[in-house]
Amino acid sequence: MENSMCTVTIGELKKQYERGTTYQQIADEFQNQYEAPIVLVLVNKYRLQELHKRVKEDSTLQFVTTGDQIGHKTYERSMSLLLVKAVYDAAGHDKIDKVRIHFSVSKGFYCTIEGQIELNQAFLDQVTEQMNEIVAQELPLTKRSINTSDAVKLFAGYGMHDKERLFEYRRVSKVNLYSINEFEDYNYGYMVPNTKYLRYFSLHLFDEGFVLQMPTAEHPKEVPPFEPYEKLFHVLKESTKWGDMLGVETVGALNDKITHQDVRETILVQEASQEKKIAQIAEQIAGQRETKIVLIAGPSSSGKTTFSHRLSIQLRANGLIPHPIGVDNYFVDREKTPRDKDGNYNFECVEAIDVECFNQDMQNLLNGKEVILPTFDFISGRRNYDSKPKKLGPNDILVIEGIHCLNPALTSHLADENKFRIYISALTQLNIDEHNRIPTTDGRLIRRIVRDARTRGASAKKSIGMWPSVRAGEEENIFPYQEHADVMFNSALIYELAVLKQYVEPLLFAVEKDCPEYMEAKRLLKFLDYFVGVGVDYVPMNSLLREFIGGGCFQL
Repeated sequence: MENSMCTVTIGELKKQYERGTTYQQIADEFQNQYEAPIVLVLVNKYRLQELHKRVKEDSTLQFVTTGDQIGHKTYERSMSLLLVKAVYDAAGHDKIDKVRIHFSVSKGFYCTIEGQIELNQAFLDQVTEQMNEIVAQELPLTKRSINTSDAVKLFAGYGMHDKERLFEYRRVSKVNLYSINEFEDYNYGYMVPNTKYLRYFSLHLFDEGFVLQMPTAEHPKEVPPFEPYEKLFHVLKESTKWGDMLGVETVGALNDKITHQDVRETILVQEASQEKKIAQIAEQIAGQRETKIVLIAGPSSSGKTTFSHRLSIQLRANGLIPHPIGVDNYFVDREKTPRDKDGNYNFECVEAIDVECFNQDMQNLLNGKEVILPTFDFISGRRNYDSKPKKLGPNDILVIEGIHCLNPALTSHLADENKFRIYISALTQLNIDEHNRIPTTDGRLIRRIVRDARTRGASAKKSIGMWPSVRAGEEENIFPYQEHADVMFNSALIYELAVLKQYVEPLLFAVEKDCPEYMEAKRLLKFLDYFVGVGVDYVPMNSLLREFIGGGCFQL
């Protein structure tokens, strides 16, 4: 007879539970030991489970809370379902054509509503009240699995045509749907057990829509003040409208272009649009004769190097002579590099740069002096001075690239009127469907995995493992200064994930199941399964994408 009891290990504690006990029951027992709500559980280290699942065998459990990144994403997804239901409830289903969750703004999501309603504060208050009522009722988020073909018909009936189109390309036979009472939707990823977990939020009218503001993983029970980055928002909005104009709002629409239409035209139009923007930036710089220093900054895998090369070509077309300079060549000697809290060298902080030397060299160049610029030897950890002397002529301009270029501390000794600041980032405008976003960090991580494997021989496991520290460095050293930019450039290409898919999937499949990076690799593989792949033949040699996949015309 099968033993009805299972041994469950939580930390140092071993306890006996009846086979079939839900993880929710166990989590409730331990919740008082955690400050943030428990929303998921890791079974035997690497199998992520929702709390409605049941104990089947002896196992080790680790609780995941909204204070963890995985749990925080679960909160955001679940909150999106609650929001969409509340909008339909407040307005009436017959008056709503579409609710779109677009992209991240402040600490939340920018959303718009299409239909026969006036989006004003009174309506937003109705939605807030409806959301709070649903939270107070502690309604379960019910999950069911149906055939993919049935899901296509179901969402056609709901009028959610983005999902109908998306599921036409699903290879798996089943689709998981979630519902709150009668309202049913598809959500990419795991969800919280019931609505009582979703009490922390606020809604803010903004631009043509509104923002659903939510807590951060660092402070999971506090809704931060609404503080939008205006410049960044308008770049994201412009990119979204451009995608709409091209007829590529979602992954399903992109797949249609790839399978039923000429994707080559989509690629070339996107590339032409980026070249046009680079040319406009160069014209703007050339029109400001006092500008002698172009400063380019952006987070990891934004395509800064290729962008600086393409900008330099456009500057030449405007009669200027650009001189590229990498701030990394001004690293302090290795033993002088600051260390992080774990005792590792912190190459991300501005103190890792010899700011005084950098400013002195740049000022001497601007004053017409001859300067020998350093190159940093990353093997020895020392600067070398074996290059030819550089001297600026009347039409010469410095093009400086580095993560700190928008930080005033880096160029504190240089006159502001001589500077032109550019912020570049890969701001993904494509979403899975109208309710499921593609975070910009996912696009950049996939770019980085592909590039690191090609140029450094690094495994996907290593790239994924390093990503949290890379992101922490960006939060501290890059994002606080992005609004200082004179212009922002979005380097994301609407078609790129369909190309990167072929490069990154083998790398992700190589991540072993018994390592901490496996869950992230598995999540990215599931995400990429939405895309129909595209070959590289139509990708131009000067494309920003070539920085990652190779085969470009620039020596990087």
